[in-house]
Amino acid sequence: MTKLPLTLDLDALRSFVTGIECGSFAQAAHRLCRSTSAVSAQLKKLEQQCGADLVVRNGRHLALTHNGEIIMGYARRLLALNDEALLALNGKLMQGEIRIGMQEDFGESLMPGILGEFKRHHPGMRIIARVDRNRGLLNAIKDNALDMALLWQPENAQRGGKLIGQCPLEWIAHPKLDISTLLAQGMPLPLVMLESPCLMRSRAIECLDRANIAWQVVFVSQSLSGIWAALQAGLGITVRTRIGMPGNLRVAGSILPSPGNLGITLEQGLGNEAIHGAQVMLGQLMEEALLSVM
Repeated sequence: MTKLPLTLDLDALRSFVTGIECGSFAQAAHRLCRSTSAVSAQLKKLEQQCGADLVVRNGRHLALTHNGEIIMGYARRLLALNDEALLALNGKLMQGEIRIGMQEDFGESLMPGILGEFKRHHPGMRIIARVDRNRGLLNAIKDNALDMALLWQPENAQRGGKLIGQCPLEWIAHPKLDISTLLAQGMPLPLVMLESPCLMRSRAIECLDRANIAWQVVFVSQSLSGIWAALQAGLGITVRTRIGMPGNLRVAGSILPSPGNLGITLEQGLGNEAIHGAQVMLGQLMEEALLSVM
């Protein structure tokens, strides 16, 4: 007879997730209306079920181990499904509207999967999505026209967005563009760029100026799709990340100096308690999708 797989305890998973979100089990116990010892016992039970340590102490706070990071994403999804099932039975499936924004780089490559997964969990939610450049998204967050936005980390940012990670910037061009010959002949490097202001445009120009490499902007676009089209036509080279890069383009490698990394942040609006659960889940889906391609 085949042995049944172990079933993770949902109460233990909730204590684990809440403990990490709060930073301590004392605060988690207060939120869950339990004693601290009861929450600690739940974590111990979960670690025994998983056969691995999930958290470590980092001063007064808790931090995830490698195995803890693995189980966290699953734990949140399992809890979300549990809560959704109970809401459905009581006729209280989350309704309403959530307004999200994304940088152009993430829109086509990541948004379909994120939105599809979110809609399966919250079929009653109406989604309003906006794909725009950084300035437009930041202004929309400031004006409370968006509930959340995924964008490139602004330089000298005054907002407290969550930094998801750093993404390497790359010089990208069509394989037939002979960059080495252009450099050897001392010809200006043809740049394909978005309109100013643009973080990556500034990075590219600063990088070339520091290396004393001549450059010339030969194509300017208002949209990322225009940039990809110009590169595919062999008009020049640009600086982006590999996220959403068309398959027939290539990175230049070490031919040119590195433009460094650029952070990706998740910015939150003023907050709407009615959609808080959906907002948390959507943020988690965005983070997981990004980390899988960075």
